[in-house]
Amino acid sequence: MNIPQKPSNWSIALILTIGVLAVSTASILIRLANLKAGAGGLGFSLVLAASRLTLSALILLPAWPKIQWKTLQPGARRYAAAAGLCLALHFALWITSLSYTSIAASTALVTTNPVWVALLSRFWFGEKLSKMSIAGITIALAGGMAIALGSTGAANTGNTQLFGDFLALTGSWAVSLYLLLGREAQRRGLGIGGYIAIAYTVAAIVLLPLPLAFGTSYTGYPNIVYFYILLTAALPQLVGHTILNWAVAQISPTLVTLAILFEPVGASCLGYLVFGEMPAPAVLAGAAVLLFGVAAATFGTQKS
Repeated sequence: MNIPQKPSNWSIALILTIGVLAVSTASILIRLANLKAGAGGLGFSLVLAASRLTLSALILLPAWPKIQWKTLQPGARRYAAAAGLCLALHFALWITSLSYTSIAASTALVTTNPVWVALLSRFWFGEKLSKMSIAGITIALAGGMAIALGSTGAANTGNTQLFGDFLALTGSWAVSLYLLLGREAQRRGLGIGGYIAIAYTVAAIVLLPLPLAFGTSYTGYPNIVYFYILLTAALPQLVGHTILNWAVAQISPTLVTLAILFEPVGASCLGYLVFGEMPAPAVLAGAAVLLFGVAAATFGTQKS
């Protein structure tokens, strides 16, 4: 019997780089959809979030018959469904944030989830925080404050950008809960395919009626907008997130988490190339400090 060989480190690094680049396109595609639709704010952001997750859930329909329901431990389905609710909240908040703040600030703040996961794990599971984790969290919070101060310092747009920063930050809190709930669901017997099928489907069901409730239609936009929505589901969601989930099984989850911290860098570079968007120096400096703190907290969590 042929035993499949583990991919080489170079292959893993290349595939992981593709995954991070795919995830980095999300904010660009969302901003392009906003511009071409001539819309933004909560209503249209909910259209984008609901469409992205609905398309992903439909593609994952073949995973449902493979779920071994009888072998699941109690609570597995509830945790997966709760994770889906948090995922819906995450996308609603984060996608809306891109209508109000810069790509650099939004993506930097939303990738702080390792900090919040560490804090939640401390109070939820009683996991101890190392000195490095505490130092990293403190540095990350200082970076977040610098981003906020840099946003309020922007002429005529400070309050708007600060609101967008807050939405991105709360989006990070929501995705942190999503990750912890997902971890519990998988610990109780759900495989990765079955878990994301349930979580994506629940998130889609929650989001689908919300645009209509806010008076926003799914129809009437230029065809290019629907193309960008399709790309959002295909590239960052199915390609990017699938690669990240695959990479966790190949190398240390800490290395994967650190690789994800390059998403704000990639997104900011793409934002500059596509839109000529250059955030204020204070925002860039704050983002650098924040990401350094998140990296330190991640290393500290791994070593504790």
